[in-house]
Amino acid sequence: MQGRKIIIPVLIFLFTTSAAFCQTEALKNVVNNLAFYKQKKDLKYLSSAKKSVDSLFTTRADSLDVEKLVYRAIVNSSILYIDSLNKLKQPDKFFSQTTDLVDKLSENRKIYRYPTEMEYVKHCLTNVYIRKAFLYVNTSDFINALQLFTDAQKYSPDYKQLKSYIAYANSKLGNLQIAAKYYTELINTDSVKAEYVEAASNIYKSIGDTVSALQIIKKGRKLLPGNKSLLIDEANIYNNRRDYKALEPLLPALIDINANNADIAFVAANCYDHLNQYDKAESLYLRAIELNSSAFDPVFNLGLLYFKQSLLKKEKDNQQNEARAVQWLEKANEISPNDVKCLEVLQLVYSQTGNQNQINKINNKLKQLTN
Repeated sequence: MQGRKIIIPVLIFLFTTSAAFCQTEALKNVVNNLAFYKQKKDLKYLSSAKKSVDSLFTTRADSLDVEKLVYRAIVNSSILYIDSLNKLKQPDKFFSQTTDLVDKLSENRKIYRYPTEMEYVKHCLTNVYIRKAFLYVNTSDFINALQLFTDAQKYSPDYKQLKSYIAYANSKLGNLQIAAKYYTELINTDSVKAEYVEAASNIYKSIGDTVSALQIIKKGRKLLPGNKSLLIDEANIYNNRRDYKALEPLLPALIDINANNADIAFVAANCYDHLNQYDKAESLYLRAIELNSSAFDPVFNLGLLYFKQSLLKKEKDNQQNEARAVQWLEKANEISPNDVKCLEVLQLVYSQTGNQNQINKINNKLKQLTN
């Protein structure tokens, strides 16, 4: 996750709240200045709005006036949200003063009259918390970042993206179970993203819980059936577990979307090889070699495949398969001359063909490598 500016859509139409709502000239001035800022994007109008709203508080009764306090919260949160560089020179405690004001307003029994206004205020503060958190993310200070992301969630508990930020920070701090929990919650929403599925799966794999990783990926693929990366992730789990029966049904789609990928061709060939579907395995080994002729594994496996077939086929096919086995195993030996397993298989092939000179060479080479 890269540090970036995060914007939660805010309810800017509040800047043009109808005059019918504002009964006093003073509140009209506040609203008008906010509207002027919306039109002209000049911070001087936010400054004027603050001066206007601050001028309303002259008595104790003013400090208890919920409507005036709501508008102070609107102005202050707007400044915090918009003036990220603090060009208006607000004091250091301005943010904490505003959050204290909003918290107190949230507990006021009359605040139900201002749902839209408070939603706007809370969205502004959420943005500010996230912006501050990402400053810490950019310096890898995930302890402070996590605290600020968590504080932001207090104001926007239903903002799903916040859960991904909290999950990310927890994963960076090594709180993997907590991170997985948050990612899993995101997967269970109607706005699931492949990145959430992959992140949760990777966390489970990192702690050795491939069962949960697989469950997450399967669920993700049901919700995002066309996602290529999740298909590859599921295939990788089966391949790493050597569960070739489970991998086999995925191969046609996997090959189709990765037609020029040598690694995918090799994985598919190896799977068919283990399932004794030798014709398919042979074709895909050759495809993998065509795509990457310098790779050792497909060349070695193809040679081994022909050697196995030479042991299984009827006598008339033996010589052809033995010759092919020698051809590809010798090529594999050229690619990786010190690979002991390849030398041992060559030794068996030469023994089968009766090539004593080559057997002696292989024996000497193995002695050098194993002594």
